[in-house]
Amino acid sequence: MQEKIHPDLQFSVVCDDVRQEANGKFILIGLFDVISGNKLPVRFPRLCVVNRWCGGDGTFTQVTRIVRPDQSTVLASGREIPVKLKNIEATATNVEVFGNLVMPDPGAYWVEIIMEGELRLRYPLRVVLVAPPAPPGEGRSAPHRNN
Repeated sequence: MQEKIHPDLQFSVVCDDVRQEANGKFILIGLFDVISGNKLPVRFPRLCVVNRWCGGDGTFTQVTRIVRPDQSTVLASGREIPVKLKNIEATATNVEVFGNLVMPDPGAYWVEIIMEGELRLRYPLRVVLVAPPAPPGEGRSAPHRNN
């Protein structure tokens, strides 16, 4: 029996959406590392995590999680996705889609990429509060009149 060679994680990015062309190329739309909102909780309709694996040989299992700022509570966990690499030169690109995420607190959430039960990468996804835009006409002083 051939021994599996565990792959390397070539990249992991967070984006708004992913398209795949007929020729197999991926188009990543709206890469980001900050989610902003003007009130809590912050609701995010669609978040994609794209992972590319390379340099391995065999079939493996990947799980993507988003962890709250306390660094221990899992906010969302993706499904187990198979990573199939037929030889050391092959690559595998997986897209995990999280819908309607509710982030109750500001701070650094953590994207975790786990393979075969082992944490392979962890990086921050910040949630920040911003002031809502002022209604039109507010914030401007009225013109001064001399009588």
